[in-house]
Amino acid sequence: MNIAAWSTTLQFAGVSALFALSIYASLWTGVLSLAPVFFGAVSSFTFGWAVLTFGLPPVAGIAIGAVGGGLLGILTAFLVLRLDSHYLAMATIALVLIGRVLVINLEGFTGGAAGMLVPGDLGTWFWCLGCLALATFVLARLRGSRFGLAASAVREDPAVAQSLGIAPRTVQLVGFVLSGVFGGVAGVLQSSFLQYIGPDTFYTHMGFVTLAAVVLGGAYHWFGPVIGAVVFTALPELLRGPLGEFDDIVTGLLLILIIVYLPRGLVDLRRFRMLRRSPGARSETAHEKAIGKEAVVPE
Repeated sequence: MNIAAWSTTLQFAGVSALFALSIYASLWTGVLSLAPVFFGAVSSFTFGWAVLTFGLPPVAGIAIGAVGGGLLGILTAFLVLRLDSHYLAMATIALVLIGRVLVINLEGFTGGAAGMLVPGDLGTWFWCLGCLALATFVLARLRGSRFGLAASAVREDPAVAQSLGIAPRTVQLVGFVLSGVFGGVAGVLQSSFLQYIGPDTFYTHMGFVTLAAVVLGGAYHWFGPVIGAVVFTALPELLRGPLGEFDDIVTGLLLILIIVYLPRGLVDLRRFRMLRRSPGARSETAHEKAIGKEAVVPE
């Protein structure tokens, strides 16, 4: 691959990372949702329609994606958060399927089966890295906040979190809003990169690939989905040359190996902390524990 091809690949990796963060935002609160694909679809078609109909500047697409995605996140949360476990995940997949039906039938708004052309002004490194940096900044700030602690508690055990005075549904609602904002902006950027959107642009394949990127990178820290999206986007390009049509098979096998041997993903802070401890420190800790036990033994 030449430099231009790699530049394009990495740009799409940045958009994939933003989509992965949108899935992570709800997963952080214990909700597995593919709704960001739906958020991205609605935001991107609204962006294309608004620019073509009202002559809005393409920069307005970022606001359309963020506001529209956030509102959709609130609406989706009220509809699906009453469901539990896999029923909730299936409901978000149904949203993606419904989205494709709407795209095909709302020809005046979406262009129907033919799709529509959108301006490519936002398909630049500036907008891609700027939006991704802002999303990671927000998640990094939230991670150490009271909301971050509450989200982690709800993810581990909603019942225990509720007994501690945390409202699980409120926390998950915030997660859906973040998911909607990130997914909406990612959809707008994706459409601007492609300069075309159709019924299959935002479909189940994108949702499953994005979820695989989250699993690959690690779903326990916001940096994991970013790394997973970059690796999952760049790896097939690296393997396509030497392996040809077998690159997808090798990519799938590598993903299986990572899931088996690194179940928490490539970015696992707990594993990093354990590896950083030296054998001497571990033995000293064990010695201190032994001394502590002797100290509490009654004579």
